[in-house]
Amino acid sequence: MASARVARSLPLQVAAVCYRRRGNEVEFLLVNTNGGNKWTFPKGSTDPRLSHSQAAEREAAEEAGAMGTIEPRHFHLYIHSKGVFWQPGGVQEFVVKAFLMEVDQMRRPEEGNRRPTWVTPEEAKRRLAKGREVKYSHELETVIDRALERIQFHHELWGSNGGRGARPEAQSGDAMVSAVWP
Repeated sequence: MASARVARSLPLQVAAVCYRRRGNEVEFLLVNTNGGNKWTFPKGSTDPRLSHSQAAEREAAEEAGAMGTIEPRHFHLYIHSKGVFWQPGGVQEFVVKAFLMEVDQMRRPEEGNRRPTWVTPEEAKRRLAKGREVKYSHELETVIDRALERIQFHHELWGSNGGRGARPEAQSGDAMVSAVWP
């Protein structure tokens, strides 16, 4: 986790760590970066008119078409980088507040180049590490681990339905199962 000193010295972004449950399994929703060669969580800038969790929720809708229940408090801070050292502007680091969001509905994302994809935690770690420096891939691996801990805690605390009422398991016609975008 980013230290308080580092967190205050870097620009801030917010991320929606989107997940869904499939029986006893958890899947995470990743999107392509703007350049398309890496995977990431839906994330972006804060907005003075929105709380940080609302800004993360907005990013999930814009980049992934994901809608659901977002936690009002972040569960983790991590360091993220944009750019590469050999191009103008070089590498810029950000501190990212990660908010857990349980997705219950999908629609077509506003940003069509993002290719939202559901993956297992192990696949999420693999995709998030690809093309990144080790220190940044370790940051993202920790986000997945912390998210899983928190999801498990909620599951134990509230039961299998998260305390929000019964939710039927996904059917083959379920929009979250069958949604595929070019």
